[in-house]
Amino acid sequence: MELSRPQLAVLMSPIVTRQPATAKWYDRRDSVFVEFCVEDSKDVKVLFDKTKFVFSCISGTDNVKHHNPVELFGEINPKDSKHRRTDRSVLCCLRKAEAGKSWPRLTKDKAKCNWLSVDFNNWKDWEDDSEEDLSSFDKFSEMMNTMGGDDLPDLDGADEEHESADVDNEKMPDLE
Repeated sequence: MELSRPQLAVLMSPIVTRQPATAKWYDRRDSVFVEFCVEDSKDVKVLFDKTKFVFSCISGTDNVKHHNPVELFGEINPKDSKHRRTDRSVLCCLRKAEAGKSWPRLTKDKAKCNWLSVDFNNWKDWEDDSEEDLSSFDKFSEMMNTMGGDDLPDLDGADEEHESADVDNEKMPDLE
């Protein structure tokens, strides 16, 4: 079987694969952040829509084509959403249409995406934060006081004792 020139050209050209880029995401009060982990990206395109966004780029020396269409859990404001490219990744900031509403997941569907994971280094349970809430230390102190923790030593003067111990005027004996 003989191949025509166009068929031969297709077979001889480098194969360009199109695959999703690996990404991490985290939620904040007014935005959702998605970081696509692609090194040496070029031709980066991020299209924001109210209920979805599409990320695409070419990365690496192999010119791998990445394409990630994402149907979002909630709505975003496309005009206020942005992205920033670095040598190692592309960070997308999706501005929530309804600030203060937490997103339990990035995608509309509950199905697990093998290319997507939670960015636990940046994750924060902000919805539990309020000015009325006590910090963990304050809650612990309050609990100790209600449990009869009055016999705990007074730590208010601990800094002064520590400072005076550092200033030692006695001469150290010579080492032999």
